Amino acid sequence: MTTNPMAGKPAPASMLVNVPRLVSAYYSDSPDPAVPDQKVAFGTSGHRGSSFLRSFNEAHILAITQAIVMYRTQQGIGGPLFIGKDTHALSEPAYISALEVLGANGVTVMIPDEHTDYTPTPVISHAILTYNKGRTSSLADGIVITPSHNPPDSGGFKYNPPNGGPADTAVTSWIENKANELLAAKLAGVRRISFSQACALATTRKHDYLHTYVDDLPTVIDLDTIRASGVHMGVDPLGGAGVHYWPLIAEQYKLDLTITNDAVDPTFRFMTLDWDGKIRMDPSSPNAMQRLIGLKERFDIAFACDTDHDRHGVVTRSSGLMPPNHYLTAAAQYLFTNRPRWNKKATIAKTVVTSMMLDKVAEQLGRKSYETPVGFKWFVDGLVDGSLGFVCEESAGASLLRQDGSVWTTDKDGIALALLAGEITARSGKDPSQLYQEITAKLGDPAYERVDAPADAAQRKALAKLSGEQITSSTLAGEKIDAILTKAPGNGAAIGGVKVVTASGWFAARPSGTESIYKIYAESVRGPEHLKQIFKEAEQIVGAALAGVKNPD
Repeated sequence: MTTNPMAGKPAPASMLVNVPRLVSAYYSDSPDPAVPDQKVAFGTSGHRGSSFLRSFNEAHILAITQAIVMYRTQQGIGGPLFIGKDTHALSEPAYISALEVLGANGVTVMIPDEHTDYTPTPVISHAILTYNKGRTSSLADGIVITPSHNPPDSGGFKYNPPNGGPADTAVTSWIENKANELLAAKLAGVRRISFSQACALATTRKHDYLHTYVDDLPTVIDLDTIRASGVHMGVDPLGGAGVHYWPLIAEQYKLDLTITNDAVDPTFRFMTLDWDGKIRMDPSSPNAMQRLIGLKERFDIAFACDTDHDRHGVVTRSSGLMPPNHYLTAAAQYLFTNRPRWNKKATIAKTVVTSMMLDKVAEQLGRKSYETPVGFKWFVDGLVDGSLGFVCEESAGASLLRQDGSVWTTDKDGIALALLAGEITARSGKDPSQLYQEITAKLGDPAYERVDAPADAAQRKALAKLSGEQITSSTLAGEKIDAILTKAPGNGAAIGGVKVVTASGWFAARPSGTESIYKIYAESVRGPEHLKQIFKEAEQIVGAALAGVKNPD
């Protein structure tokens, strides 16, 4: 993975997205259903694309929304639909298109009220769960319009069913197939009215997302301890959907919390460039987070969230931006020793590509760890029933139970995880980096990294279906291979790739759903040099398994 020489530097004006042209393309360009890259495609986080590439245009959103309406009817989901959008330029036109279809189909839609135009992903999940609590019929569901931390020319559209979390594969496949049928039929069957008509309907209702979520925060985070400690915190919303949430949180709970940047600009010109020279609102990227890292001496603890505020990044005075696995490990250690009302059997859940340090922490605490494929949908049921106390993925996404052990959100919550860093600092007198150092002094300090390698469409498809028998090596980086996994140990679901494990380390390889690459994740308890050897051999092992794969079926 080659780092762009502009990484970590401010974006030059010449590379800022032309917002008028981007929005015009949303309305004027039509996708060709015969072109695979222009069809509706739900990945782990909904349908994503760009109007410049004819992969996120008005036709896509009209078709997807009608498909969601049809799915709701088929499943008997008769409650309100909570809808929110982030600050990407394509989110507003997609929101308008969605309301036109939802209104025409008579769906009761809960839109943001006058307090804020933007709604973070976890707030939608919270709203769905809050409404559905104690109900067995007329349940609510939701739509989140966001491409997460992706570049400014991106758009995204995600469906959350009544469990409040990301829809599982069976649901998204149904919606995807139906939406593509509607695209192929040139939108015949899509019901639609004008936006002004939709807004005037009695079924279009305003909802106070902001106060409902913020008022409930003390049930999940110990804000009293944060306030009493006087810990000095800083937050950068990265121009995202939480921009109006942080001032209210600070004011309502009298926290020493400074918002370092309150700008909302769809070009995101205030970001520093990511590793590949693109603007990407990734709070886990040292290159994208240069501005907040530069302010670390001003605060006891600082944090940021991505555009839809489902991911977090934590900056400490002692070490700067924490790698996601480091913070997740510290958070797990802290939570399971400071949440006495949680189920005594509640486990730590993680994806197969998240650090083994979480397994070590679980073992030390006398808890179990639960390992799933990549995708937050695998954690939903365990959060609902309280059997999973803390759930996380290596890309800085996580959620946790309320302090009483009941469900908080079933989608990633960057706001809660950011505030948790303040609670850790306030209660322990140590920032999360210092807590992580204490953990590694006892349990070891593994080296972890992710790199990307090129792979064409046929190779990515083959990698997703790889079997253990195709891995012919018996050793990895000088050690006997103990396990070759194509299914997650926790729930037995296919991981869409392969994980190879030895006594001192592991690697996992998965295809990208959106780029011509596959991702290799690796970790070693023996340090950076051993990690390099794992990576080198991992590319050879996977390359040999994919050798000869040239064409699709």
